[in-house]
Amino acid sequence: METLFAISVMVIKMAVVIGVLLALPLPLTWMERKIAAHIQQRLGPMRVGWHGLLQPLADALKLMVKEDHIPEKADRLLFTMAPIIALVPPFVVFVAIPFGDTVTIFGTPVTLYLTDMNVALLFILGVAGIEVVGLILAGWASNSKYALLGSLRTCAQLISYEIPMGFAVIGVIMLAGSMSLVDIVNAQSGWWNIVYQPVGFFVFFVAALAEAQRIPFDLPEAEGDLGAGFHTEYSGMRFAFFMISEYIIMVLMSVLMVILFFGGWHASLIPLPGSLIFLLKVCFLIWVFMWFRFTFPRYRYDQLMSIGWKVLLPLSLANILISGMFFA
Repeated sequence: METLFAISVMVIKMAVVIGVLLALPLPLTWMERKIAAHIQQRLGPMRVGWHGLLQPLADALKLMVKEDHIPEKADRLLFTMAPIIALVPPFVVFVAIPFGDTVTIFGTPVTLYLTDMNVALLFILGVAGIEVVGLILAGWASNSKYALLGSLRTCAQLISYEIPMGFAVIGVIMLAGSMSLVDIVNAQSGWWNIVYQPVGFFVFFVAALAEAQRIPFDLPEAEGDLGAGFHTEYSGMRFAFFMISEYIIMVLMSVLMVILFFGGWHASLIPLPGSLIFLLKVCFLIWVFMWFRFTFPRYRYDQLMSIGWKVLLPLSLANILISGMFFA
C-alpha cells in the first residue's frame, strides 16, 4: 500500500511539473511584453482581455491553427525531430530540481522535488547541454543558409559558455561538499553563497544569459542579419516548441541561480513559507533577464566569443583557485 501511495505521489508531482512548465510561456510572454512596454514608455498588449491578459491565449491559438510549412528541399525527418530534441532536455532536468523543503499533507511528509540525486548538478549541466543538438539539426535540416549560420552560431556560443558555467559552480560544490541541490540549499541556511562566491555568480549569470540566448547574447537569433536564426523556416507549433524551450531554459537558469547562490527556500528574516520565498526569488531573476533584454545592445559575434574565452573562462578558473585556497 505504501509503495502504491509513493508511486501515486510521484505521478502527481510529475504531472504538476510538466503542466506548469507547459503553461509558463503564456504568462511569461505577457510579462515580457509588458516589461518592454513600460521600459519604452508605452502600454503594450491592451486589446485582448483586461490589460491584454488574454493576449497569450490568442497567440497560442494562432500558432496552433497556423499552417505547418516544411521547405521543399528540407530533410523532413530531421526537420520534424529538431523541435522535439530541443524541447525535451529542459523538461527532463526538472526531475532533479527541488522547489522547497519537505511538507506534510494529510499527515504524510511529501518532498517538493521528484528525486534528490547525489550528482544532480552534474546531471542538469549534462542533460541541458543536449538542447544544442536540436538547434543544430534545425538549421541543418532547413536547407537554408541563414538557418545554418544561426545553428553554427548557436553551437559555438553554447559550447563556449557552458565551460565557464560549469567551472563557476565548482566553488559552490566546495562550500556544500556535495553536488546534491538539496544539500547545497541546506548548506545556505545561514549565509547565502552569493556572499562567498560573488565572482562565481557573475560568471554563472553571464553564461546563463548566453545559454538562454537572451540579449545581449542572442546572436543565434539575430533578426537583423539572420532573419530569425536556426528557426527561420519553422512555423506553427514547431516554432512554438523552440519558443517554449527558450522560456523554460530562462526559468531553469533562474531556478539554478536561486538554488546555488541565493539560499533556495531559505530566508530567515522573512516570515513566509519556504516555497513562496523560492518562487519570489525566481520571479525576480526572470524579471532581471527580461530587463536586460530591453536595456543592453547586442554584442558583435567576435565580442561574444572574446567574452566567453578571454574573460569568463579565466575568471572562473581564478575563482576555483581562490575557493580551493579558502574553502576546500
